[in-house]
Amino acid sequence: MMQTLHLVDASLYVFRAWHSLPAEEFTDVQGAPVNALHGFARFLLELLEREQPQHIAVAFDESLESSFRNELYSPYKGNREPAPAELKRQFRLCQRFTAALGLTVLVDPRYEADDLIGTLLHRQRGYGYRGIVVSADKDLSQLLVGNDEQWDYARQLRWSATGVKSRYGVHPHQIADYLGLTGDAIDNIPGVPGIGAKTAVALLEHFGSLDALLERLDEVPFLRLRGAASHAARLREHAELALLCRQLATIALDAPLPDGLDDAQRRRGDVAALEALADEVRFGPMTRRRALAQLD
Repeated sequence: MMQTLHLVDASLYVFRAWHSLPAEEFTDVQGAPVNALHGFARFLLELLEREQPQHIAVAFDESLESSFRNELYSPYKGNREPAPAELKRQFRLCQRFTAALGLTVLVDPRYEADDLIGTLLHRQRGYGYRGIVVSADKDLSQLLVGNDEQWDYARQLRWSATGVKSRYGVHPHQIADYLGLTGDAIDNIPGVPGIGAKTAVALLEHFGSLDALLERLDEVPFLRLRGAASHAARLREHAELALLCRQLATIALDAPLPDGLDDAQRRRGDVAALEALADEVRFGPMTRRRALAQLD
């Protein structure tokens, strides 16, 4: 029987809590905000109660401003404001909470959460696992194959590898190529100027891949595509940029994983660590009970 590995894109849910819960209403014993932690804790406990996963890893972005991609393209994510020190502090609290529950924490200073998720999923497939990637991030759909699923938890939407095309217009293995063409404003990936989503989908549908497209640029002007000749000229001029943008959008499958990670099986949680953290951040009785119940 195929085993299931849950892979949680934690940063997404930490950010959501940071922006949605009022900081003044959630403070620790020192009076410092802990709103992101409280919101993340609610999400994670609900996920554990609902799914009761036996194998789960929770991936965080260690550096919110840089990764190995900045070495390839320095403006990568350069459109984002630096994360406040207070938010970084709460990221560390979220990691402490996750570890106290006995869950595997994935974090690295050079690789992003997506890369850690992709690497672990890629490795565990060789041992007969399927993945459930808990995230709304389109980039992560490139990882889906076979029985894998992606789960947008907030909207309660799930899709498999076969469902990616109906959502985004391209297959999972084409997502990085698609982003190489269109770019990704969220991550400050420029893409090819003048190539929008519909054009990128049409080109990849016809040629199959960015590599094939660039090898057969002479055919582009003859496609039944509005502005085909102009698109061909843009692609010829910006071919290297398209390949760089694809590299930036491609999830790494060789990121370093923690020693002794094995299959990310849930371990016995640390009651003392959890109670100490609950006291420090002033968890309410309900959150405290729910968290301790996960250690039974």
